[in-house]
Amino acid sequence: MKSILFAFIFYVSLIAQQSKVYIGYIEGDIDLGLSPYISRVISEAEKNNADAIIFKINTFGGRVDAATQIKDAILSSKIKTVAFINNRAISAGALIALSCRTIVMAPGSNIGAATVVDQTGQKVSEKYQSYMRSEMRSTAERNGRNTEIAQAMVDERIVIPGLTDSTQLVTLTSEEALKYKMTDTILTSINQVLEFIGHKDAELIKVTTNWAEDVVRFLNNPIISSILIMIGFFGLMAEIKTPGWGVPGTAGLIALALFFGSSYILQLASIVEILMFIAGVTLLIVEIFVLPGFGVAGISGIILIFLSIFLSLIGSGPFITFESISMAIIQLAFAVILAIVLILLLAKYLPKSSLFNRLVLSEAEKAEQGFVSVSEEQSLLGKSGVAVTILRPVGIAEIEGKRVEVISDGEFIQPGTEIKVIKVEGMRVLVSQK
Repeated sequence: MKSILFAFIFYVSLIAQQSKVYIGYIEGDIDLGLSPYISRVISEAEKNNADAIIFKINTFGGRVDAATQIKDAILSSKIKTVAFINNRAISAGALIALSCRTIVMAPGSNIGAATVVDQTGQKVSEKYQSYMRSEMRSTAERNGRNTEIAQAMVDERIVIPGLTDSTQLVTLTSEEALKYKMTDTILTSINQVLEFIGHKDAELIKVTTNWAEDVVRFLNNPIISSILIMIGFFGLMAEIKTPGWGVPGTAGLIALALFFGSSYILQLASIVEILMFIAGVTLLIVEIFVLPGFGVAGISGIILIFLSIFLSLIGSGPFITFESISMAIIQLAFAVILAIVLILLLAKYLPKSSLFNRLVLSEAEKAEQGFVSVSEEQSLLGKSGVAVTILRPVGIAEIEGKRVEVISDGEFIQPGTEIKVIKVEGMRVLVSQK
């Protein structure tokens, strides 16, 4: 019995002493949705007292602001970080690889070509190249790498004797990287990497993205974010054109909340933009429910909403370029135009649809069939009166000394404006400005 107990204690002791190595994946395009995932990998590894984190890197690059966030997270890690470049670490991927304390490259892999380019692939101005050179230089210096080669990955004017002239960017093969000490070794598998870092028998813990991180990356896709903005504008426009608050406005606020929530998580929107949006919506609600007409409060609310969305689209930091501003304007304009077109289409075709006919009474109830009218709206046809409240488009008018609920023919009509009844459909009294 004692021998069994000792064997059990020995087994538990071995498990407790077994080292743990986490594996994270940096693959495909580097976007802002990748940063929360990398931060979570590091946080979980530190929380569980892991011995090292291996980042498998295979990327052509992506957003530099996302790469700098990931670089900062890796550099601040309290445990050993290893970059395993199993294919390529190009552009922003090179910066991330250099931020790891140990770099391992697979045979045939490469690293480099970190010049900053715009959406079309064209090289941007010296201001941004200078910033990227500084990032590459400081990161290489932090981990004891060749700073000149790191900068030459960004700037072709930096000459590396025997490697490049003044017309070539530095992109190193695995053999060249080993020769110039930009990698520590060349290995082919994770097991070899584990043996190289001294954790041959370590417990491997592979961490992939979770559903929340996948949802945030999905919502941040330019097409999806444009659709969310469009739904938001459509809902708000619909609420301005109709009395009270209903489903369109609620759907619009939910869509914009998803947009701002994902932008806040990805550090595109700050608390300032969110407060601006809340203030804009508040002013718009005050305009709809409290103040007559459409004046300073409504206009100010719309401006604040537009501005908060625009600032969230361009983000913050040193990489706000003319191209990013142009893309934000195009994205915002596309969403607004699509929302207006959708409202016009619904206004034109919804009343003719079968769904609409199910919601309203479509058959007349005639006196010959025994029905008696409960009002005298038909007698108001052609009569004139005065708008008592704003018609947006529904409101109250006084016609021949009688207060009547009326609907304008599509335009806002201010209180005190003379109106004329142009059509009566059952209980609906349609008026126009006289």
